[in-house]
Amino acid sequence: MINSIENGKVKLLPGIFTERVNLNRKYLMSLDPQCLLQNFYWEAGVVIPGLQIIEDPSKANIHWGWEAPTCQLRGHFLGHWLSAASMLVAINDDAELKAKVNLIIEELDRCQKLNGGKWIGPFPEKYFTKLEKKEYIWSPQYTMHKLIMGLIDANKYAGNRKALTILNNLADWYIKWTDKVLKSDNPAAIYKGEQGGMIEVWEELFRLTNKPKYQTLAERYSNPSIFDDLLKGKDPLTNNHQNASIPFIHGAAKLYEVTGDKKYLDILERFWKCAVIDRESYCTGGQGAGEFWTPPHQAGSYIGERNQEFCTVYNMVRVADYLFRFTGNASYLDYIEKNLYNGFLAQQNKETGMPTYFLPMKAGSIKKWGSPTKDFWCCHGTMVQAQTLYPSLCYYQAEDEDHIYVSQYIPSEGNFTIGEDKVTITQTIAMKYYNDTAFFDDSDKGQDSRWLIKFHVQGNSEFTLSLRIPSWIAGKPTVTVNGNEIDVPGNCDKCGFLNIKKTWKDEEVVVYLNAALTEVSLSDIPEKAAVMEGPIVLAGISDNDYGLKAPTGIPSVLRQAKEHTYTNFPWQQSTYRTISQERETTFVPLYEITNEKYTLYWTKK
Repeated sequence: MINSIENGKVKLLPGIFTERVNLNRKYLMSLDPQCLLQNFYWEAGVVIPGLQIIEDPSKANIHWGWEAPTCQLRGHFLGHWLSAASMLVAINDDAELKAKVNLIIEELDRCQKLNGGKWIGPFPEKYFTKLEKKEYIWSPQYTMHKLIMGLIDANKYAGNRKALTILNNLADWYIKWTDKVLKSDNPAAIYKGEQGGMIEVWEELFRLTNKPKYQTLAERYSNPSIFDDLLKGKDPLTNNHQNASIPFIHGAAKLYEVTGDKKYLDILERFWKCAVIDRESYCTGGQGAGEFWTPPHQAGSYIGERNQEFCTVYNMVRVADYLFRFTGNASYLDYIEKNLYNGFLAQQNKETGMPTYFLPMKAGSIKKWGSPTKDFWCCHGTMVQAQTLYPSLCYYQAEDEDHIYVSQYIPSEGNFTIGEDKVTITQTIAMKYYNDTAFFDDSDKGQDSRWLIKFHVQGNSEFTLSLRIPSWIAGKPTVTVNGNEIDVPGNCDKCGFLNIKKTWKDEEVVVYLNAALTEVSLSDIPEKAAVMEGPIVLAGISDNDYGLKAPTGIPSVLRQAKEHTYTNFPWQQSTYRTISQERETTFVPLYEITNEKYTLYWTKK
């Protein structure tokens, strides 16, 4: 088994990922706790100051959209907020966010007591009665899952003990409700209301507390039809809702992690084959249209304005994280990397931090951004969580501790324990810094690449440092240890890692990964192609697909455009312009696109 690194042991260093994390933290801090709690207050009968009578709704201090008191999914965002804020408390020892988390937990405890001591929901318990009666109601178990998840994370990452007390009382409510449903003439009601995430949270609570009632609840939710279909080799995904299915797989992963039952690992791996390997992804790594799985190898036919719902990107990255930890297969890390750049970054506004629900892929697309307090889509919630994951994805460590994996090339500092010894690994793009301005190293011979990476390893231990060799690399990597180039096996890109075993004291490792331009097509629209630089999708700033005269491939008609700047990075990254075309088009990383019209897939002439 491979372990994630404990939160707080990895710190991000200056760069684009740090900038996006800071944007997200600013947003989390900006939200009023009263508004975050508004639906829990209303359900508990708490009179909210200034909202007893709302004379002008446009000026009311209230959250709208999916958080409005008229929406059946109201209250879901608070759970996401608690998870994201608590993660940042653990990562950065953030006292301000911790105080805000603690305040919200105190108020939730108050609401639970006012509700009778068990129920703590942002809507009435009768929503679950509607599930029993087969009446329409919009996903109450989805909302409750987010709250349970947020309370778990408040305990795990922000150290809030009262969160577990609230969960203990709520679990009693769920035991009683599931008892009733299982004895009714509609036991399938347990599997209604988007309940997929419940397996993971109940099993995690069992792991944390060892209380049997949590294991009982996990078992009551752990027999969805998707498990049986996958074990029988069926395709349970095509044309079905993506984000209703993926949380079940998180549950299977957690069951395997806690119980060791290999049936659940089998389910996990079969799902990955069905969802990713046999289905085909867009150039971004994402999938789907209008929240649904597309049929295998027909993704091109579904290109439009509603591709790549962000919730699915976030949840599939979590699946890949589980799978890498269980198998050590580096392909899952490649998948994560592609989705970090073309999902996590590309679907977050680089100026405001706001999310886009979908990532449009038709020609001449424009991203539709959410607002701070008027929308609160499901993707609003997963986005604030996504921007806290970067530190946990940079490194992993083997269970026996003598193996450290560099999984993502993100400027960071990781602190590890090997036996009784402490090891620190600092990862940066190979630059010098003077007064917060970056300059390339004098010895780099003009190499201005984000994929020229320097590691400073400090310690006094023998261990294996495993550097991920991405599948997108052109040729072999160049690697030096203390200035001496080492021999890199010709097949290291196939196994996924370059392993360097030695006694590490005070060492410098420099890695260069050649990220050539490539073009990628979809099997049902082979006449069109997108272009990538390494794992990064390049978007043409254009209101239409005007076609490219590229008989030998799109990369042959792109020329890099460079410009020195005075921001964190002193050059314009991954920008290209077309040559020998009727229209000159500029290509930039998809994550840099904000309000420009863009085109991803181009007809080759």
